[in-house]
Amino acid sequence: MKDLKHLIYFENLLMDADNDLVREAQASGRVCVGSVCYQIPEVLMNLGNAFTVRLRAPRTGSMEMGTYYLTSFLCEYSRALLERAIEGGYQFLDCLIAPDGCTMINRCVENMELLKMNEKEHFFYQYLEVPMKADENGLNLYVGQCRSKILEPLHEKFGVDISDDALRKAVEDHNRICRIITELGNFRKEEKPRITGYEFHVICMCTYVCPQDLLLEKLEETLEEVKNRVPDEKNNFRARVAVVGSEIDDIDMIKLIEDSGAYVCADRFCFGSLPGREEIVLNDDEDVLTQICRHYMMTCMCPRHMDTPKMNRRREYVDEIAKEYKADGIIYEQMKFCDPWAYERMVGSHVLRDEYGYPVLTIDRPYAVGNSGQIRTRVQAFVESIEIKKIQGGKH
Repeated sequence: MKDLKHLIYFENLLMDADNDLVREAQASGRVCVGSVCYQIPEVLMNLGNAFTVRLRAPRTGSMEMGTYYLTSFLCEYSRALLERAIEGGYQFLDCLIAPDGCTMINRCVENMELLKMNEKEHFFYQYLEVPMKADENGLNLYVGQCRSKILEPLHEKFGVDISDDALRKAVEDHNRICRIITELGNFRKEEKPRITGYEFHVICMCTYVCPQDLLLEKLEETLEEVKNRVPDEKNNFRARVAVVGSEIDDIDMIKLIEDSGAYVCADRFCFGSLPGREEIVLNDDEDVLTQICRHYMMTCMCPRHMDTPKMNRRREYVDEIAKEYKADGIIYEQMKFCDPWAYERMVGSHVLRDEYGYPVLTIDRPYAVGNSGQIRTRVQAFVESIEIKKIQGGKH
C-alpha cells in the first residue's frame, strides 16, 4: 500500500512527551494537564483552555534513578516515568493528576511530588480515589472525586470553565475524535485491511498525547486518504490477532508483532482504542458530570474493577471484539511486575483458551520492547501454531 501522507508526522509527535503540538498549545497560553491512567476521565481535562497529555517516556534508556526510588520490583512504566521526570522531561506540565488505580503509578507520582520535579508557581498534584466496583456507590465516589480533584482545582488555579455547557462542549469535541479513530479502526475488519495495525496504533496514540483539536485536520485528511486507499492484492500477514492487556505506548511492540507475521486487528490495551475511543452519549435529564463518570466507569476494562460482573465482562468483551475484528488468536500481554494485569492475564488467558476456544499467547514484557528477539520468536511460533490449527480445521 502507498504510505500514508502524515504517518511520519504522527511518528515524530511520539518521539517526545513535549512534542510540537504541546509546545504550540502552551505558546498560546493553554494549560497542560498531565495524567497517567484511563481512569482519570480524559474529557474532564480537555475543558476550555486546558488540554491533557497522557504521560509516557519515549526512547527510554537507563532507569537507574527511577529504580533507586521505586525498587526493581515495580513495573517499568512507573520507573520510566520517574526517571524521565528526574531528567526534567515533564517541565512542560502545569499539573499532574493520578488515580489510585494501582499503587505503583501512585508511588511514582508521589515521588515526583516529593522530589519537587516541577516548581511552576501554580503547579499542583492530585490523587483520585477510583472505584473498585462498578455500582452506584462507586459512581458516587467517582463523581465526587472528579469534581473535587479535577474540576475545582483546574477552575481555582487556572480559571478553566467547568460549567455544564463547557462539559457538553468537551464531550462533543471528544466524540468527534472518537468517530474518526473508530472509523479508521473499522478498516481493520476488512479481509484485505487498508490500514496496518502499526499505522492505526501510531495515529490513535497521538490522540492521547497531543492537544486533540490541533490534530483534527490531519486526522480528517488521513481518514479520507484511508477511505480511498487501495489495499495490497495479497496480504503480507499470516494470521490476525487481537492484542489484549496492560499499558502499551511503545510503537515498537506493535511493529514487532506485525513484522513477525501477525496483523494486529484489535487493540484492547491501555492507550488503545477499545474501549478508549468510544463516544460518550449524553442525555438532557441527568447531571452531565455523572453521565461522563458513569461512561468511564462502565466502559473501563481495567482489572482495578474487581466485582464479578466486571471480571466476567472483561473476558466477554475480548471475545466480542475478537469476533467483530475477525481475530484468529489473542496475544495477552502484561508489563513485567504489573500486579493487576498479572492476575488478569493468568485467569483471562485460561478462560479465553478453555471456555472460548481461542489460541492464546501470553507475554510478560519490558516497557521498551525494542527489537526483542525472544518476543519475535514467540510471536512467529504462535502464528505458525494458528496456521497449523487452520490446516487441521481446529476450533477458533
